[in-house]
Amino acid sequence: MESGQAVTVFGAYGHTGRFVVAELLERGFTPVLSGRDAGKLKELAASWPGLDVRPATVDDPASLDQALTGAAAVVNCAGPFATTAGPVIEAALRAGIPYVDVAAEIEANLDTFAHFAEPAEAAGAVIVPAMAFYGGFGDLLVTAAMGEWTAADEAHIAYGLSGWHPTAGTRAAGAVSRERRGGRRVRYTGGRLEYVEGALPALEWPFPEPMGPRAVLGEFSMADVVTVPSHFAVSEVCTYMTVEAAGELAAPDTPSPSPVDERGRSGQTFLVDVVVRSGGAERRAVARGRDIYAVTAPLVVEALDRILTGRTRTVGVASAGEIFDARDFLRALSPHISFELRG
Repeated sequence: MESGQAVTVFGAYGHTGRFVVAELLERGFTPVLSGRDAGKLKELAASWPGLDVRPATVDDPASLDQALTGAAAVVNCAGPFATTAGPVIEAALRAGIPYVDVAAEIEANLDTFAHFAEPAEAAGAVIVPAMAFYGGFGDLLVTAAMGEWTAADEAHIAYGLSGWHPTAGTRAAGAVSRERRGGRRVRYTGGRLEYVEGALPALEWPFPEPMGPRAVLGEFSMADVVTVPSHFAVSEVCTYMTVEAAGELAAPDTPSPSPVDERGRSGQTFLVDVVVRSGGAERRAVARGRDIYAVTAPLVVEALDRILTGRTRTVGVASAGEIFDARDFLRALSPHISFELRG
């Protein structure tokens, strides 16, 4: 990586965007602060004097082009991604630079694969959607567990969160997704996405110690149901969420995350347990860490570093597990997470 390479962060003043800006600086990049609210950008810039500030809106392509001028890559941290992903990707293609986002919206990620796969591949461009805790992280863990397998009967991703205090962005993105689904929920079964009515099934998941068995909601579908099937032939992708975390997310009065350390991280902890099965064989990957929003920043910046130094496996629109060496990537995230393979 060339020291000081500029990276535009669209939505830099948001909760996750601030973590990404800090991580870019720590890794030797030069963030360019961008987003829709000039006032919030100015306030953010006061925390990091000397950084370039470039307001832009998704309905003004010229402003996006200006925001990306001279940048080596762009990170989109501004949801809802149903609104922002398309225009920012188009600007990245015009600029000839890689695009990475942190979208957890299932429909927005589907749109990215459907609308930009061909133009991105034709241009030799790199577009990585959902390079975040939901979508990218789960996909990396599934890919690491799969090893040399290229297909599986089932992929299970169980999220053991100590709690979930959602940001305003999470709530806004969730509202957009619910509206697009007409209030239905989504699951991946029989090799395809289905939109269904009814309550989520309740069951118990055998998390490894020290967490142990916990009550979870099944079919709590996240962006993993897009990223994993994008490059693996798998019949079932099932995701699970601890009941307590799901309840906090659903409650209208749950507060936003509160910092408890000098890095601005919350006290939330997580354990992600992945199981893949093919025939009679089973493989497992486990990761532990802290703060699902904060950990997205090292995921994003590690991805950028690998893209900009040519440590990638494909071009076009690609999920994290497809474009990167998953096991090497996850090990590089230490000390932000711990990661192990089982079976």
